[in-house]
Amino acid sequence: MDLDGSFADLGPDLAEMEGLARAETVPSAWFTESRFELLDRAAVIGTTWQYVGHVARIELPGSWLVADVAGEPIVVVRDLEGDVRAFYNVCRHRGGPLASADGCGRVLKCGYHGWTYQLDGRLRGVPHWNLVELFDREDYGLVPIRVSDWQGLLFVNLDPDAPPLEDVFGGIAERIAPIRLEDLEFHGRVDYEVKANWKVYVENYLEGYHVPIVHPELMKLYDFSSYETELSEHWSLQHSPLTEEEHIYGAGGRAWYYCVFPNFMLNILPGRLQTNRVVPTGPESCRVEFEYFYADPEAERNRERIAADLSFADLVQDEDIEICEQVQRGLASRGYDRGRFSVKYEGGVYHFQNRLRRAYREWLDAERRIEPPQTLDPRQEEAE
Repeated sequence: MDLDGSFADLGPDLAEMEGLARAETVPSAWFTESRFELLDRAAVIGTTWQYVGHVARIELPGSWLVADVAGEPIVVVRDLEGDVRAFYNVCRHRGGPLASADGCGRVLKCGYHGWTYQLDGRLRGVPHWNLVELFDREDYGLVPIRVSDWQGLLFVNLDPDAPPLEDVFGGIAERIAPIRLEDLEFHGRVDYEVKANWKVYVENYLEGYHVPIVHPELMKLYDFSSYETELSEHWSLQHSPLTEEEHIYGAGGRAWYYCVFPNFMLNILPGRLQTNRVVPTGPESCRVEFEYFYADPEAERNRERIAADLSFADLVQDEDIEICEQVQRGLASRGYDRGRFSVKYEGGVYHFQNRLRRAYREWLDAERRIEPPQTLDPRQEEAE
C-alpha cells in the first residue's frame, strides 16, 4: 500500500477536531472509499484489542478456538498446563492452515504437510525432513500474539505495543457493580450482515439522538429524559434508568451501553449481557456478531424472559440495519460530505471520530518513519 500516495490528501483531517460544539464530522469518503478498508484493518482493527470469544469455549486443557482479526487467521489455545495462548493460525513451513475449526487435542497439525506443534507453540513433528541441512526446530515455532481476558471475555491484540487490556477496560467493572459479568453464562450467538461500512454501524450505536425516531418500542423501555453519555480514554458509555413500569427485564433497573474503541460493545441490562463485535467485510459492508449471556439460562423460569429478550433485540437490530443502510447510501451521495454534532446526544460519535483520526495519524506517521533498506554500490560491496 502506497501510504504517502494513497493518503497524502488527508492532511488536516487527521488533526484533533475542534471542541464538540464547533466540530465538523469526518469526510464521507472515510465511509465509502475502498482505501479506508485497508487503513482500518492496519491502523485500527490491527492495533486494538479484539474480542474472539468467551473463555468457556476453551475451558478444557487442550482446547482451542479459531478467529479472524484484521484479516489474520488466529488460534487461541488452552495448553495442557492450563495456560491460555494465542498464535497466528499459520504453519511456519509454507503457510498452511493449522486449525480449521474449534477443537481439542494434544497438538496442532498443519492440514497441508502435516507439521505438528505443541500447544505452547513449539514445533514438534516434521515429516520427511532428515535430509534438510542447517535446520533448528526452535527457530520455527508458531508466532505468538498477545491474549488476555476481562470478565470472562477473551481478546487478542496484534500490536505488541498497545496498552494492556485492563487499562482499556479500566473503570467499567467498578461502575456497573454489583453486576459481575463473569457470573453470566453464554446462551447463544446471532450474526447480522449489514450493507454499511462498519464505522456507520458503530456511530449509530454511539448516540441516542436517533432513538425517538427509529426505535419507538425501545423508547418505552427508557426514562429517556435521563439518558446520559460519558467518555473515557478507551470507551464511551451511554446509560439510562429503565421505566418503573413492568417490562421484559423486570421493573426499574438501569441500561448500560459501553462501546470500547473501536468495534466492541457491552449492552448490560438486568440479568443479561449482550456483546456486539462489528467486523468489517468490505468498504460498504460489515457483520455484527451478537452474543448473549444470562444468569442461569437453562432454568425453566428464565426461558420465557430470554425468548422475549432475543425477540426484542432482533426487532431493534432490524431497525438499526435499515437506517444504517440508508445512511450508507446517503454518505455516497454527491449531496453530502460533512455534518455537525449534537452536543447533547452525539458526544460518543465525536469521541469515536477523534480516536479514529488519532489511530490513522499515528499509524501513518509510524509507517513513514521506517527507512528503506540501504543498497550498497556494487563497487563498495566488492571492496568489503
